[in-house]
This record gives sequence, C-alpha cells and structure tokens, in this order.
Amino acid sequence: MSSARQPLVCLASASPRRRDLLSSIGVEVDVKPCHIDETPQPGESPDDYVVRLAVEKALEADTLTSLPTLGSDTAVVLDGRILGKPRDQAHGAEMLAALSGRRHEVLTAVALTGPAGMLKCCVATQVCLGDISDKQIAAYWQTGEPLDKAGGYAIQGLAAVFVAAIEGSYSAVVGLPLYETAALLREQDVPVWNNMLE
Repeated sequence: MSSARQPLVCLASASPRRRDLLSSIGVEVDVKPCHIDETPQPGESPDDYVVRLAVEKALEADTLTSLPTLGSDTAVVLDGRILGKPRDQAHGAEMLAALSGRRHEVLTAVALTGPAGMLKCCVATQVCLGDISDKQIAAYWQTGEPLDKAGGYAIQGLAAVFVAAIEGSYSAVVGLPLYETAALLREQDVPVWNNMLE
C-alpha cells in the first residue's frame, strides 16, 4: 500500500505497530497521538480499564479531525493485576520474572467514532511465556525493546523467543485485533481491502 494514499481514519496513537497493522489491511491513517491519564480507577476491572482508555483516546482525537477516529489500549494482566509499561530496568525485570513460565492475559480494546456513533470492543488473548533466566531478562532490557511495552515485552520483536504458546489474536497482542477492528471499520463505512470480495 502506498503511503501517498489519503488517510481514511484518524489514529489516536503514536504506536508505529498500530499504524502498520492498519496499513496491512489497506487503511491509511492520519496519526494524532493523545496523552491521557492512564491511572486505573479504584475498583476498575482490567477489561473496563482498557475500554475506558481506548474511548478516551478516540474522543480526544475526534475533536481534531473530521475522519472516523480510532483509539486503542493494550494491557498485560497477571493474576488479575494490570502490568503497565516498565518505569525502569528494575521494574521491567520484576515484570518479566513474574511472567516467566506463566500464562497471562493480554487485553486490547478498540474504540472507533464515526457515522454509526461510538463503537467498541475488547479482545482477550492468552499468552504463555517459557522460563526466562535473570541473564536473559537483563540482556533483553539492554536491547531497549521493553521500554514502552505493556508487560515489558514485545511479542513481535526479540521477545518472540520467550513465547511458548498463544491462544487468541496475535495481532491484538501486537496492538490491534485486526479481525474485530475490520468489522468496526466496516460499520463506520471505512473500506478495508476485502470489502470488494463481499
């Protein structure tokens, strides 16, 4: 897909992964990053948390454009606890050590404004990491990859070697569940590449 094509959607995220995922299904975007308070509210479930952040991002960017606006948020959840982005090396190492040899849940919510109003969904994927040694955790941190990643790892990057199994949507763990996102886009009259096949 050529980057010269007109954007069809405003993406309320600076994530190059989400931009690339949308481009892969034929949807070029105008990027308008939003900075919102990502602190969980008291008693808020992980599902409600990611949906709320996706909606807040979409609504904030929606004021800046006439295009349908997509907000999304991803959270890594272990034993019901949200693991955010690592604050520093010690925090990143603590999270990966906790995930080592364990199954955890990755939640990704999508919110999309447009002529059909606010549409949203939340997709849960189960990920199992193999055993990760302290030496591997330290070496992985030095690559710089974990810095801005929920849970301190990137499944599409070097951390792929830690992933023993996945049950659910791979693209959702990367940052955007493409099957569900394409369905929302169609509801907002945004064409994706396979519209012509229907």
